[in-house]
Amino acid sequence: MSAWAPALQLGPYVLLAPIGSGGMGEVWKARDTRLDRIVAIKRLKSNHNERFEQEARAIAALNHPNICQIYDVGPDYLVLEFVEGSPVRGPLPQEQALRLAIQMAGALEAAHRKGIVHRDLKPANILVTGEGTVKLLDFGLAKLVAPSDSDATRTLEGAVMGTAAYMSPEQAEGKLLDERSDIFSFGAVLYEMLSGTQAFGGPSAAHAISSILRDEPRKLQAAPVLASMVMRCLRKAPAARFQTAAELKAALEQQAVKPTTLPPSIAVLPFANMSGDIDNEYFSDGLAEEIINALAQIPGLKVIARTSAFAFKGKNEDVRRIAETLGVAHILEGSVRRAGSRIRVTAQLIAALDGSHLWSERYDRELADVFAIQDEIAQAIAGILRVKLSAEPAGRRRHTPSLPAYEALLKARHDSLNYAPEASARSRMHYEEAIALDPEFALAHAELGIQFLTQAIPSIAPAREVMPLARAAALRALELDPSLPEAHALLGAVAGLFEYDWKEAERRFLLALAHEPVAPSVRFLYAGSYLQPLGKAHEAAAENERGLQDDPFSFGGRIQLAGSLLLTGRFADAERETRKDIITYESAYQPPVFLAFICAVQGRLAEAVASAEKAHELAPWHSHPSAMLAGLLVRAGDRPRAEALIHKLPPPQTYGVPSALTFFHILSGDFGSAAEWCERAIEQRDPRIVIGLRHPLFAPFLADPRGRALWRKMNLPETG
Repeated sequence: MSAWAPALQLGPYVLLAPIGSGGMGEVWKARDTRLDRIVAIKRLKSNHNERFEQEARAIAALNHPNICQIYDVGPDYLVLEFVEGSPVRGPLPQEQALRLAIQMAGALEAAHRKGIVHRDLKPANILVTGEGTVKLLDFGLAKLVAPSDSDATRTLEGAVMGTAAYMSPEQAEGKLLDERSDIFSFGAVLYEMLSGTQAFGGPSAAHAISSILRDEPRKLQAAPVLASMVMRCLRKAPAARFQTAAELKAALEQQAVKPTTLPPSIAVLPFANMSGDIDNEYFSDGLAEEIINALAQIPGLKVIARTSAFAFKGKNEDVRRIAETLGVAHILEGSVRRAGSRIRVTAQLIAALDGSHLWSERYDRELADVFAIQDEIAQAIAGILRVKLSAEPAGRRRHTPSLPAYEALLKARHDSLNYAPEASARSRMHYEEAIALDPEFALAHAELGIQFLTQAIPSIAPAREVMPLARAAALRALELDPSLPEAHALLGAVAGLFEYDWKEAERRFLLALAHEPVAPSVRFLYAGSYLQPLGKAHEAAAENERGLQDDPFSFGGRIQLAGSLLLTGRFADAERETRKDIITYESAYQPPVFLAFICAVQGRLAEAVASAEKAHELAPWHSHPSAMLAGLLVRAGDRPRAEALIHKLPPPQTYGVPSALTFFHILSGDFGSAAEWCERAIEQRDPRIVIGLRHPLFAPFLADPRGRALWRKMNLPETG
């Protein structure tokens, strides 16, 4: 079997680049020179020729929009549709997971109708395009169900084919298979889509198979009906599952139906020009168009395009009739008035069902920059609509916790102010006590999630352990209170610091900031987990200062303020605030660390070393103060002591050590080693890499190609 290489010609196909390979063969991206289109070419190894023919027959028998299509067959390869997409992943919002699951079930229904069992359904074989379309891939293990042949669905003698974590119990045991085996695998995939964790996993395939045969998956945190459906798919006995993909798809579609007659949808009408000057209509029209563009970014919200919405301009039509014509549930209308250097904009959100006003607001602004004003108002309205269109039913009151649960919450908050491991453990215990006393206490769930988040930063617990717990707690809080700002802010922090999904982080923080008054904790999360990593230091400093107006003694807020002031270049202000913190929090190591940064940036190396020594004395157990001191000692010429400190660090695989060594090597000027350790810190999902690399001391590393590559790996914008 000769090796393939780029530019190799296979008949009319020219190989471009490898896509992937495995035990059965390889897949290449190629160009069809006849039709000038990109295709995928899959070649199977010679010992898998039977499966090659089997896959060709299986795919050729199918014609479905959610199944990868076959274009051609060569002597030892298949020419397939090239799908530009990513494997399905979790956790996903429930509505999004349902939309994808319905498409997956439809693809299985089509395959099963042709008598084809996939037998290897897993996330890697389910691609999602940028438009949200599912494509089911890889029928290499597919079997045609042949009623006359009792062995038609058996695996090869002595072999179990498939992927361990997603195979059905009967598949794991090499028994007879039918469509219900795919339904079990479907359940395992949907479980992961909703939770972000595998239903059956383990350190090895043997552990996964053992779990599939004997264990029940952990309780799924999802809507009860949906969770019940997933668990039904995962029953050990095939007879206890959904019996057909069609039955499964129908159940999913019923779960996806909204109680309202229309899905979340809106039309933005042209804003009325109240200025008495026809020349100002460009502004009123442009404002409406900017709001349309902003609303169009909200997942799950149908937004009528400008052309259709503006068709009603100048017509005195009832908004209910307009909504009926456009097929939307909500209408946004408004007016604009200019007077000298001032502008007034009013906006109203109207329910199409009865014409009632759900929300209205007036904005008074200086007309200094038309486009900046458009952006500001559009973002404000979009943020409010995000909540209004998904908020709890009118008249429902915020849950009032029981007094014992509230007292437990206060105890948890008190202990959460101390970053020591034992205090963190007490804080978690009290939060869990509050939830046990009052399971519907949404704020307790959200604050427990924030406590999990804060454990990842000072090395109390690995991010890969506690960040999923933080996400789960936030999602549970939103089940109880869909508009809870703290929960949205927490999901924003997790999306940014853990998943490097900055668009989702922005969406969540806009939800969290939609209504005044904004809780200080929300502002601090927004500043530290979103604005600072994206290089918006001035905005981060402003948010920290606003948060401290309402919570002047917040330890985290004050530490963040010093850091954001440092990033803006306000060194004197940063030093002043840090020295206050050293006095107020005399046992905390963080203020001396920041003072060391501030002094080092200004070339005051002796003071920087002294401050780092103080931080190391306060937290000898923590790898970061030790690494910071070691790096500064190298700069000061004391490499032997620096190396002695580094040798005392915990094993390099310990959580938090790679990020500490990253900073040490940057300070030492060894960017090659820094890049290697930074890669490991990213694998650990250590938030300090995202947050810390913005500091001016580390700017030379980000200017280096190795540093820039790692920066892009976290989906962060290039630094200046």
